[in-house]
Amino acid sequence: MVPPVDNLIRALSKLPGLGRRSAERAALALLRKPELLLDTLVAALQEARATVCCCTVCGGFTAREQNPCGLCADTSRDGTLLCVVEEPSDIFAIERSGGYRGRYHALMGKLSPARQTGPADLRLRALVERIERGGVKEVLLALSTDMEGDATAGYISELLGPLGVRVTRLAFGLPADSGVGYSDPLTLKRAISGRIACS
Repeated sequence: MVPPVDNLIRALSKLPGLGRRSAERAALALLRKPELLLDTLVAALQEARATVCCCTVCGGFTAREQNPCGLCADTSRDGTLLCVVEEPSDIFAIERSGGYRGRYHALMGKLSPARQTGPADLRLRALVERIERGGVKEVLLALSTDMEGDATAGYISELLGPLGVRVTRLAFGLPADSGVGYSDPLTLKRAISGRIACS
């Protein structure tokens, strides 16, 4: 394969959700119509590189000229509730749900011995400082339910315990439009232990 094409495929394959074959299809599609696709993508990437940064308060993505971000600047949001997420992309997912009106704090990862990510690599100091400034009454941990997410949640719970805030975690259960027969045992166990009364 031509080296520049191979370089493009390798670069695209580093993106989440794109394996080698998907990256190859994407690269060839871009190269087939460079004026329509490739030039537009290059321009969008350059614009994002020049104008997007992480919010100095929550860690979510924002434009450089709007820092803190719109969510942090929104005075109608509940400042007593702080949702801790692993990545800025998690903020988008929770906002799409429409079920949360508090504030956010992105850790920029989770504790992971395999990836050599320890407490110093996460935005934990900034989290503690936000809580020490006052106003936060509940910290909602919206972390993944894998072993690393559970370890991170446990660490944060211990870290925040002396600060007098309530620490909660997202409920576990069956996904919407999913059947019991398709669920894994751990999901079913958590759904049973977290059951709620029918109204």
